[in-house]
Amino acid sequence: SAGRIPTARGYRLFVDTMLTAEREQLSTPQLAADQPQKVIANAAALLSNLSQFVGVVMSPRRTSVFRHIEFLRLSPRRYLVIIVSPDGDVQNRVVFTEADYTQAQLIEASNFLNANYAGLAIEQVRERLKTEVDQLRGEIGVLMQTAVQASSEAMSEEGEVVISGERNLLAVSDFSSDMSQLRRAFDLFEQKTQLMRLLEVSSQAAGVRIYIGGESQVVPIEELSIVSAPYKVDGQVVGTLGVIGPTRMPYDRMIQIVDITSRLVSNALSHQK
Repeated sequence: SAGRIPTARGYRLFVDTMLTAEREQLSTPQLAADQPQKVIANAAALLSNLSQFVGVVMSPRRTSVFRHIEFLRLSPRRYLVIIVSPDGDVQNRVVFTEADYTQAQLIEASNFLNANYAGLAIEQVRERLKTEVDQLRGEIGVLMQTAVQASSEAMSEEGEVVISGERNLLAVSDFSSDMSQLRRAFDLFEQKTQLMRLLEVSSQAAGVRIYIGGESQVVPIEELSIVSAPYKVDGQVVGTLGVIGPTRMPYDRMIQIVDITSRLVSNALSHQK
Protein backbone atom coordinates (compact mmCIF):
# COMPACT_ATOMS: atom_id res chain seq x y z
CA SER A 1 0.00 0.00 0.00
CA ALA A 2 1.06 3.62 -0.56
CA GLY A 3 1.26 4.24 3.17
CA ARG A 4 4.20 1.85 3.47
CA ILE A 5 6.42 3.63 0.94
CA PRO A 6 8.70 5.96 2.92
CA THR A 7 9.09 9.54 1.73
CA ALA A 8 12.58 10.59 0.61
CA ARG A 9 13.04 12.36 3.94
CA GLY A 10 11.78 9.43 5.96
CA TYR A 11 13.98 7.08 4.01
CA ARG A 12 17.03 9.30 4.49
CA LEU A 13 16.39 9.27 8.24
CA PHE A 14 16.07 5.47 8.18
CA VAL A 15 19.36 5.12 6.28
CA ASP A 16 21.16 7.60 8.54
CA THR A 17 19.96 5.77 11.64
CA MET A 18 21.00 2.41 10.23
CA LEU A 19 24.38 3.74 9.15
CA THR A 20 25.43 5.50 12.34
CA ALA A 21 26.89 2.38 13.96
CA GLU A 22 28.35 1.11 10.69
CA ARG A 23 29.87 4.47 9.87
CA GLU A 24 31.77 4.42 13.16
CA GLN A 25 32.79 0.83 12.57
CA LEU A 26 33.81 1.38 8.93
CA SER A 27 35.73 4.59 9.40
CA THR A 28 37.82 3.86 12.47
CA PRO A 29 41.32 4.77 11.19
CA GLN A 30 43.03 1.74 12.77
CA LEU A 31 40.43 -0.61 11.40
CA ALA A 32 40.81 0.82 7.90
CA ALA A 33 44.58 0.80 7.91
CA ASP A 34 45.10 -2.67 9.36
CA GLN A 35 41.98 -4.59 8.45
CA PRO A 36 40.55 -3.64 5.06
CA GLN A 37 38.97 -7.12 4.86
CA LYS A 38 36.86 -6.28 7.90
CA VAL A 39 35.67 -3.07 6.27
CA ILE A 40 34.75 -5.07 3.13
CA ALA A 41 32.87 -7.72 5.16
CA ASN A 42 30.99 -5.01 7.10
CA ALA A 43 30.09 -3.29 3.84
CA ALA A 44 28.68 -6.49 2.30
CA ALA A 45 26.58 -7.11 5.42
CA LEU A 46 25.45 -3.48 5.46
CA LEU A 47 24.33 -3.62 1.82
CA SER A 48 22.44 -6.83 2.49
CA ASN A 49 20.78 -5.56 5.69
CA LEU A 50 19.67 -2.27 4.16
CA SER A 51 18.46 -3.74 0.86
CA GLN A 52 17.11 -7.03 2.25
CA PHE A 53 18.65 -8.62 -0.84
CA VAL A 54 22.23 -9.73 -1.54
CA GLY A 55 25.22 -7.47 -0.83
CA VAL A 56 28.39 -7.99 -2.88
CA VAL A 57 31.75 -6.26 -2.54
CA MET A 58 34.81 -6.85 -4.68
CA SER A 59 37.77 -6.39 -2.36
CA PRO A 60 40.50 -3.94 -3.43
CA ARG A 61 42.84 -4.98 -6.20
CA ARG A 62 46.43 -5.07 -5.06
CA THR A 63 48.60 -2.11 -5.89
CA SER A 64 50.90 -2.87 -8.78
CA VAL A 65 53.54 -0.42 -7.56
CA PHE A 66 56.66 -2.25 -6.43
CA ARG A 67 59.22 -1.23 -3.85
CA HIS A 68 61.72 -4.03 -4.37
CA ILE A 69 62.25 -6.97 -6.70
CA GLU A 70 64.72 -9.83 -6.54
CA PHE A 71 65.47 -13.13 -8.24
CA LEU A 72 66.23 -16.53 -6.80
CA ARG A 73 67.62 -19.34 -8.97
CA LEU A 74 65.61 -22.52 -8.34
CA SER A 75 67.20 -24.73 -11.00
CA PRO A 76 68.65 -24.21 -14.50
CA ARG A 77 66.45 -21.73 -16.44
CA ARG A 78 63.89 -21.60 -13.61
CA TYR A 79 63.73 -18.64 -11.23
CA LEU A 80 61.59 -17.25 -8.46
CA VAL A 81 60.72 -13.57 -8.85
CA ILE A 82 59.98 -11.91 -5.49
CA ILE A 83 58.11 -8.58 -5.65
CA VAL A 84 57.55 -6.45 -2.56
CA SER A 85 54.88 -3.72 -2.68
CA PRO A 86 55.21 -0.38 -0.80
CA ASP A 87 53.04 -1.68 2.04
CA GLY A 88 55.10 -4.87 2.42
CA ASP A 89 52.80 -7.23 0.50
CA VAL A 90 54.99 -9.96 -1.07
CA GLN A 91 54.16 -11.66 -4.38
CA ASN A 92 56.10 -14.61 -5.81
CA ARG A 93 56.14 -15.90 -9.36
CA VAL A 94 58.15 -18.71 -10.94
CA VAL A 95 59.52 -17.81 -14.40
CA PHE A 96 61.17 -20.00 -17.02
CA THR A 97 63.77 -18.61 -19.42
CA GLU A 98 65.51 -19.92 -22.51
CA ALA A 99 68.94 -18.79 -21.34
CA ASP A 100 70.49 -19.76 -18.04
CA TYR A 101 71.61 -16.91 -15.75
CA THR A 102 74.34 -16.82 -13.14
CA GLN A 103 73.71 -15.50 -9.65
CA ALA A 104 75.82 -12.43 -10.56
CA GLN A 105 73.53 -11.71 -13.54
CA LEU A 106 70.43 -12.10 -11.37
CA ILE A 107 71.83 -9.61 -8.88
CA GLU A 108 72.73 -7.22 -11.70
CA ALA A 109 69.18 -7.43 -13.10
CA SER A 110 67.48 -6.86 -9.74
CA ASN A 111 69.85 -3.99 -8.88
CA PHE A 112 69.05 -2.31 -12.20
CA LEU A 113 65.27 -2.66 -11.69
CA ASN A 114 65.39 -1.48 -8.09
CA ALA A 115 67.63 1.49 -8.85
CA ASN A 116 65.71 2.71 -11.90
CA TYR A 117 62.11 1.68 -11.48
CA ALA A 118 61.20 1.23 -7.78
CA GLY A 119 58.08 3.23 -6.95
CA LEU A 120 56.55 2.81 -10.41
CA ALA A 121 53.61 0.57 -11.31
CA ILE A 122 54.74 -2.72 -12.85
CA GLU A 123 52.79 -1.87 -16.03
CA GLN A 124 54.81 1.36 -16.40
CA VAL A 125 58.04 -0.58 -15.88
CA ARG A 126 56.99 -3.00 -18.62
CA GLU A 127 56.34 -0.16 -21.08
CA ARG A 128 59.62 1.59 -20.27
CA LEU A 129 61.65 -1.62 -20.49
CA LYS A 130 60.45 -2.14 -24.07
CA THR A 131 62.09 1.11 -25.16
CA GLU A 132 65.07 1.07 -22.80
CA VAL A 133 65.98 -2.60 -23.07
CA ASP A 134 68.31 -1.94 -26.04
CA GLN A 135 70.64 -0.08 -23.73
CA LEU A 136 70.90 -3.14 -21.48
CA ARG A 137 72.95 -6.22 -22.16
CA GLY A 138 70.73 -8.42 -24.33
CA GLU A 139 70.39 -11.45 -22.09
CA ILE A 140 69.65 -9.56 -18.91
CA GLY A 141 67.15 -7.40 -20.77
CA VAL A 142 65.23 -10.54 -21.73
CA LEU A 143 65.33 -11.79 -18.13
CA MET A 144 63.97 -8.48 -16.87
CA GLN A 145 61.17 -8.39 -19.42
CA THR A 146 60.17 -11.96 -18.53
CA ALA A 147 60.23 -11.14 -14.81
CA VAL A 148 58.26 -7.92 -15.18
CA GLN A 149 55.63 -9.68 -17.33
CA ALA A 150 55.25 -12.34 -14.60
CA SER A 151 55.10 -9.66 -11.90
CA SER A 152 52.42 -7.80 -13.80
CA GLU A 153 50.30 -10.97 -13.95
CA ALA A 154 50.89 -11.72 -10.26
CA MET A 155 49.95 -8.23 -9.15
CA SER A 156 46.90 -7.81 -11.36
CA GLU A 157 45.25 -10.96 -10.03
CA GLU A 158 41.80 -10.00 -8.91
CA GLY A 159 40.80 -9.67 -5.31
CA GLU A 160 38.01 -11.59 -3.66
CA VAL A 161 34.27 -11.16 -3.87
CA VAL A 162 32.54 -10.98 -0.50
CA ILE A 163 28.85 -11.93 -0.60
CA SER A 164 26.27 -11.41 2.13
CA GLY A 165 22.59 -12.30 2.40
CA GLU A 166 22.15 -14.89 -0.36
CA ARG A 167 19.36 -16.44 1.66
CA ASN A 168 17.33 -13.25 1.31
CA LEU A 169 16.49 -14.38 -2.23
CA LEU A 170 14.56 -17.34 -0.79
CA ALA A 171 11.93 -14.84 0.38
CA VAL A 172 11.53 -13.21 -3.06
CA SER A 173 8.27 -14.44 -4.62
CA ASP A 174 9.67 -14.31 -8.19
CA PHE A 175 12.23 -16.90 -7.13
CA SER A 176 10.27 -19.03 -4.69
CA SER A 177 7.82 -19.84 -7.50
CA ASP A 178 10.65 -20.72 -9.90
CA MET A 179 13.31 -22.84 -8.26
CA SER A 180 15.41 -23.11 -11.44
CA GLN A 181 15.99 -19.33 -11.42
CA LEU A 182 16.92 -19.51 -7.75
CA ARG A 183 19.33 -22.37 -8.40
CA ARG A 184 20.98 -20.39 -11.20
CA ALA A 185 21.33 -17.41 -8.87
CA PHE A 186 23.04 -19.55 -6.25
CA ASP A 187 25.29 -21.04 -8.95
CA LEU A 188 26.33 -17.49 -9.83
CA PHE A 189 27.32 -16.86 -6.20
CA GLU A 190 29.26 -20.11 -6.15
CA GLN A 191 31.14 -19.28 -9.36
CA LYS A 192 32.71 -16.14 -8.05
CA THR A 193 34.76 -15.62 -11.20
CA GLN A 194 31.60 -14.83 -13.17
CA LEU A 195 30.52 -12.43 -10.46
CA MET A 196 33.98 -10.83 -10.57
CA ARG A 197 33.54 -10.21 -14.29
CA LEU A 198 30.21 -8.50 -13.69
CA LEU A 199 31.72 -6.28 -11.03
CA GLU A 200 34.77 -5.59 -13.21
CA VAL A 201 32.47 -4.22 -15.93
CA SER A 202 30.77 -1.87 -13.49
CA SER A 203 34.05 -0.71 -11.93
CA GLN A 204 34.88 0.98 -15.20
CA ALA A 205 31.81 3.22 -14.94
CA ALA A 206 31.59 6.28 -12.72
CA GLY A 207 28.79 6.49 -10.16
CA VAL A 208 25.90 4.10 -9.59
CA ARG A 209 24.99 1.80 -12.47
CA ILE A 210 21.98 -0.48 -12.91
CA TYR A 211 22.13 -3.72 -14.88
CA ILE A 212 18.65 -5.21 -15.34
CA GLY A 213 18.33 -8.93 -15.98
CA GLY A 214 18.67 -10.29 -19.49
CA GLU A 215 18.37 -6.91 -21.23
CA SER A 216 21.66 -5.66 -19.79
CA GLN A 217 23.89 -8.11 -21.74
CA VAL A 218 25.87 -8.22 -18.50
CA VAL A 219 23.75 -10.15 -16.00
CA PRO A 220 23.44 -13.82 -17.02
CA ILE A 221 20.17 -14.43 -15.20
CA GLU A 222 16.88 -13.06 -16.53
CA GLU A 223 15.32 -12.38 -13.13
CA LEU A 224 18.33 -10.78 -11.43
CA SER A 225 19.46 -7.17 -11.45
CA ILE A 226 22.56 -5.53 -10.05
CA VAL A 227 22.83 -1.99 -8.73
CA SER A 228 26.54 -1.25 -8.34
CA ALA A 229 29.07 1.52 -7.82
CA PRO A 230 32.86 1.66 -7.76
CA TYR A 231 34.65 2.73 -4.57
CA LYS A 232 37.98 4.46 -4.23
CA VAL A 233 41.05 4.44 -2.02
CA ASP A 234 42.82 7.80 -1.97
CA GLY A 235 41.02 8.84 -5.15
CA GLN A 236 41.78 5.66 -7.16
CA VAL A 237 39.00 3.21 -8.05
CA VAL A 238 40.02 -0.13 -6.53
CA GLY A 239 36.85 -2.18 -6.43
CA THR A 240 33.08 -2.32 -6.83
CA LEU A 241 30.18 -2.98 -4.52
CA GLY A 242 26.49 -3.44 -5.06
CA VAL A 243 23.16 -5.07 -4.39
CA ILE A 244 21.89 -8.09 -6.33
CA GLY A 245 18.15 -8.63 -6.23
CA PRO A 246 15.08 -9.37 -8.33
CA THR A 247 14.43 -7.25 -11.42
CA ARG A 248 11.40 -5.85 -9.62
CA MET A 249 13.31 -4.27 -6.74
CA PRO A 250 12.79 -0.63 -5.64
CA TYR A 251 15.66 0.87 -7.64
CA ASP A 252 15.52 4.36 -6.13
CA ARG A 253 16.15 2.92 -2.66
CA MET A 254 18.87 0.58 -3.93
CA ILE A 255 20.65 3.49 -5.65
CA GLN A 256 20.74 5.42 -2.36
CA ILE A 257 21.96 2.41 -0.39
CA VAL A 258 24.73 1.61 -2.90
CA ASP A 259 25.76 5.26 -3.27
CA ILE A 260 26.03 5.87 0.48
CA THR A 261 27.86 2.59 1.11
CA SER A 262 30.41 3.25 -1.65
CA ARG A 263 31.15 6.67 -0.11
CA LEU A 264 31.48 5.13 3.36
CA VAL A 265 33.85 2.42 2.15
CA SER A 266 35.93 4.94 0.21
CA ASN A 267 36.26 7.11 3.32
CA ALA A 268 37.01 4.15 5.57
CA LEU A 269 39.79 2.79 3.38
CA SER A 270 41.39 6.09 2.36
CA HIS A 271 44.39 7.36 4.26
CA GLN A 272 43.58 11.02 3.68
CA LYS A 273 41.21 11.58 6.56
